[in-house]
Amino acid sequence: ATSVRRHDRWPSRGRRYISGRNLKKGPQMHQSMTGFASAQGALGPHSWTWDIRSVNAKGLDIKLRVPDWVPGLEQAAKKRIAASVTRGNVSATLRITRSEEAGGLAVNAAAMEQALLAMAQVEDLAMHHGLTLAPSRAADILMVRGVLETETTEDDNTALAAQLIRDFDTLVENFVAMREGEGAELARILTEQLDRIEDLVAQSAAVLANRAEATREALHQQLARVVDADLNVDPQRVAQELALIAVKADVTEELDRLKAHVAAARALIASNAPTGRKLDFLAQEFNREANTLCSKSQHADLTLSLIHISEPTRRTPIS
Repeated sequence: ATSVRRHDRWPSRGRRYISGRNLKKGPQMHQSMTGFASAQGALGPHSWTWDIRSVNAKGLDIKLRVPDWVPGLEQAAKKRIAASVTRGNVSATLRITRSEEAGGLAVNAAAMEQALLAMAQVEDLAMHHGLTLAPSRAADILMVRGVLETETTEDDNTALAAQLIRDFDTLVENFVAMREGEGAELARILTEQLDRIEDLVAQSAAVLANRAEATREALHQQLARVVDADLNVDPQRVAQELALIAVKADVTEELDRLKAHVAAARALIASNAPTGRKLDFLAQEFNREANTLCSKSQHADLTLSLIHISEPTRRTPIS
């Protein structure tokens, strides 16, 4: 008999990361790196409880606590975890007990023979000295140490190991299903954040036309002040400075890179491959481009849009 329990609440708090699944059967799906599942089972005199949990980690770290007297169990459990999970600190524990009621009582014939011989010698010695002893009872003989002992049966550890592995397979399936459930939710959240960033990039591009006119007007005013001051400035040098200012103020390249980052992030989420580290890198790139744009914007509306771009990347689970 076996029962499996899945938990809707996670054992760890804080940010969760997207990992992937590497199974031979079925399509790959995103997984969160946090999850938990437990299972109970029994076979003959043995009963047990499995539990498995995982938290964030840079790679895959598997830790098992299982009895070493069950043949092949540790290797089989590690193999199944490695086939189902690519990232996370995964810990699996097996607690197994054996019922003491499984064995009966048995008489140790050799020990009883020695006890009877000793009693006969005692009685003979007592009679030799003219003493009469009370008759011996069976209960007295059974009280002699070693005469009555608990009967033990040889356990079939091979059959036990097979059942434990079958239960572990079901446990891992539920464990992975939980990770995939949160992984799908994380993918949905990330997609919404990318939609938000894409809209903000489009709004920023729309603001550029107004910004260009305002920048042009500001440069004309500054140039007029220089001309009015009659500072005998070289016209070629003025043209060079104006060109340099225009290049530094141009944000088209940064906006194009943001669009490319959005497309790359969408492709990663759609790929169903392990994406946590790559998305983490892209989140840093989003922030870097947004900060560069803010420093170059020189326009209130554009700066406000760019500040909003950096907010989703700071709130996402992969940052």
